[in-house]
Amino acid sequence: MVGKKLFWGFSFLAVGIISGVIFAAKFDLLTPAQSQNVKLEAKPESLDMENAVINVASTAGKSVVSITTEYITKVKRGGPRQYRFNRPFGQNDQFNRFFDDFFGQMPDMDYKRMGVGSGVIVDAQGYVLTNEHVVNSADKITVRLSDGREFIGEVKGRDSRSDLAIIKIEAKNLPVAVLGNSDDLKIGQWVVAIGNPFGFAVANPEPTVTAGVISALHRILGVALAQDRNYNDLVQTDAAINPGNSGGPLVNLRGEVIGINVAIFSTTGGYQGVGFAIPINSVKSIMSRLIAGKKIVYGWLGVTVQNLNDDLAKYFGLSDKNGVLVAKALEEGPAQKAGMKESDVIKQVDGKTVNNVKELLNVVGKIESGKAVKVMVIRDKKELNLSVVIGERPEKIEESEDKGESLQVNWRGLEVQEFNAETARSFRLDVKEKAGVLVVNVEPGSPADDAGITAGEIIVEINKQPVKNLVDYEKITSSSKGDCLVRTTHGYFIIKSEEKKQ
Repeated sequence: MVGKKLFWGFSFLAVGIISGVIFAAKFDLLTPAQSQNVKLEAKPESLDMENAVINVASTAGKSVVSITTEYITKVKRGGPRQYRFNRPFGQNDQFNRFFDDFFGQMPDMDYKRMGVGSGVIVDAQGYVLTNEHVVNSADKITVRLSDGREFIGEVKGRDSRSDLAIIKIEAKNLPVAVLGNSDDLKIGQWVVAIGNPFGFAVANPEPTVTAGVISALHRILGVALAQDRNYNDLVQTDAAINPGNSGGPLVNLRGEVIGINVAIFSTTGGYQGVGFAIPINSVKSIMSRLIAGKKIVYGWLGVTVQNLNDDLAKYFGLSDKNGVLVAKALEEGPAQKAGMKESDVIKQVDGKTVNNVKELLNVVGKIESGKAVKVMVIRDKKELNLSVVIGERPEKIEESEDKGESLQVNWRGLEVQEFNAETARSFRLDVKEKAGVLVVNVEPGSPADDAGITAGEIIVEINKQPVKNLVDYEKITSSSKGDCLVRTTHGYFIIKSEEKKQ
């Protein structure tokens, strides 16, 4: 079967310039005679629902704000003038230099870019909660209230990992949102999303209100951002959420904020019925520290990890899928210093059982930096206890470059080439690997495709043998038989043999 994979993406909901608005035509599906005779009577339960949404919009909506951000890029003077079309004297540099000297060199210029998002007032002293990505690197922040008042905002506290920030405004008589309990949420429960999609509230201060249900709980978004955001326990909803809704609240029918809208899953970049919000209880756990302007510190093991599946559990001789597989122990990280290795399976940390990546992140993140804890792992089917001194999660991990030659090879549906600095730049990759081979294409329906490997990953190991370059790759794959354990920058995969595929 020949085809192409669809590109699925997560859109984060702060937007820049609005490029256009699509207006829907009005279609009358009833004839004049029919429309005159049709009479709809609302059922009592539908009126109850309607009144509940109206009440939420009129109460909780008052605490929702519109956030406009400005980003200024300075163009330094000193360079030659930039001409809109051709240079005045063609390629004659002597005349062009005279022209520049006479009229002056290009003056300093400020390039301004705008963005919009949403927020919610959480304290009468003027503290507004929003997403960190809404205000990240902004030069100016303007907060507009639902009553039309505008204030300049200042970022009081921010945390890129949780994607939360607190803005302070100097204002009085502020309506404050009521924070609910996200631990009590149920799938199918009605919720209301309130915010500023596409910047509409810039022209009209009243926020946009949409209704839907909670579609799922504890969703994990497998996205790797440069800011190292951690979306491992989100509320999913089908309430319409669009670009510009970031930082706005997701509210229950009692008017309580139960989440902060953060992302949508879409193949088009717009609303498709799958939106996500950060549970309000996760927000509560750090909100007071953000208001106080304190840095949010997370415990850190220094490992790249993944969940186990049936194939991986079988390969490593495990009785079940519980535990977390170490795909890489980062150089000079706490885990590596303690002796942890790739393909170890973490089962316990500080006496707490960890069955999956989400549980590991939650347990380690809450451990104080500098504390020595016992980590129990499975290595070669044997239990091993390691003493790990938990580190402080760094904001950025330094990367290094390597060089190599380019050549393409195909094996089990994988098309790869040498990975080096030039390749990384060509494919716009943000990676930390020093060596390996880059997956540039995966044949649809192939064993590699079935295993879940995608283009852009870097293969660093096959059957526990290091792959530093194409020579290693060809040598290992040419002699490999049966199922193969492949480690990439995204973790471990079992690529089944071509014979089994057939």
